[in-house]
Amino acid sequence: MLSLSGSYWWRNTLSVRWREASLLACWLSFCAAESLAVCPSSCKCNSGTLEVDCSGLGLSSIPVDIPTNTRTFLFLNNQLSTLPGQAFSNLSALQRLDLSNNFLDQLPENAFRDLVNLTQLQLRNNSIRSLDKDLLQNTALLRQLDLSINGIAQIPSGIFDDLSSLRWLSLRSNRLQNLDRVTFEPLVSLQQLQVGDNPWECDCNLRDFKYWMEWFSYRGGKIDQLACTLPKELRGKDMRMVPMEMFNYCSQLEDENSSTVLDNVGPPCSKGTPTAAKPKTSLEAEEEPSVGCPQKQRYRPVSVRRAIGTVIIAGVVCGIVCIMMVVAAAYGCIYASLMAKYHRELKKRQPLMGDTEGEHEEQKQISSVA
Repeated sequence: MLSLSGSYWWRNTLSVRWREASLLACWLSFCAAESLAVCPSSCKCNSGTLEVDCSGLGLSSIPVDIPTNTRTFLFLNNQLSTLPGQAFSNLSALQRLDLSNNFLDQLPENAFRDLVNLTQLQLRNNSIRSLDKDLLQNTALLRQLDLSINGIAQIPSGIFDDLSSLRWLSLRSNRLQNLDRVTFEPLVSLQQLQVGDNPWECDCNLRDFKYWMEWFSYRGGKIDQLACTLPKELRGKDMRMVPMEMFNYCSQLEDENSSTVLDNVGPPCSKGTPTAAKPKTSLEAEEEPSVGCPQKQRYRPVSVRRAIGTVIIAGVVCGIVCIMMVVAAAYGCIYASLMAKYHRELKKRQPLMGDTEGEHEEQKQISSVA
């Protein structure tokens, strides 16, 4: 009797434990399925690749119910004009973000600060006018960055300081006129740079970036054509093909500007709003010396035609000088050979002249004796 009751109790216990374990497993699987199944309305979600695609839906804001484990978020071809600073604060696992073909005109400095695993960022074909230098903080794993077809006029210094892993960068079709070499020096892993279709001014402000481009090409990097827009003498020419000798005047301008600053002992020049001047008499106006700010040296473009003409003239002059030296050397050789031949004939004649003189002396002696 005791054995029967004991076995019954044991079976009952096992059944209870089994039910509890089954309920716990069902609850965990339900929670996991629910977390994977949450998808913004009208968007397409792929639980296998953890991709959320909300492209081409005419949305003007980022959905708030994006799964936290999303790795790829596509938001192309929408009507997004503003991006909240905390729009992606819960998407730390995100690796690819594509916001191309929208109407973004400004990006907050903390827009991508929480995307520590981001490797691809596409912002192509928007209306972005400016970039904050802290925009890409905490995105050290970023490898591809597309900022093409926007209205960016300047790349702030320090924006690429944390992007040592960046390999591909596109700045095509913007309003860039010059770039700073220091801005691109942190991009030690960069392999391809696109900078075409910008109104480049190939003057002294772009000289240091030309040095960086030459170093970048030397270490195997690829860069597309950087066609000059100004000055007109270089319009349409690739900046990489412009000889560095044409930028020699930049150092002269720097020396002149530095000497002008040192010689200027008057009050500092300011660009603020000028204060209203008090009326002065004619005598005070004559006695008071004029104090003005030194005028900025005007950019004087170097004429490519003049440079080529100078090279041609110098080559012709050098050629003429070389020909004259060859002629002089030939003349010297001919003259030396003629003089040597003359001296040889002269030596041959000297013994004959000696014999004739002896005969004349003997005849004189005989005549005197007779």
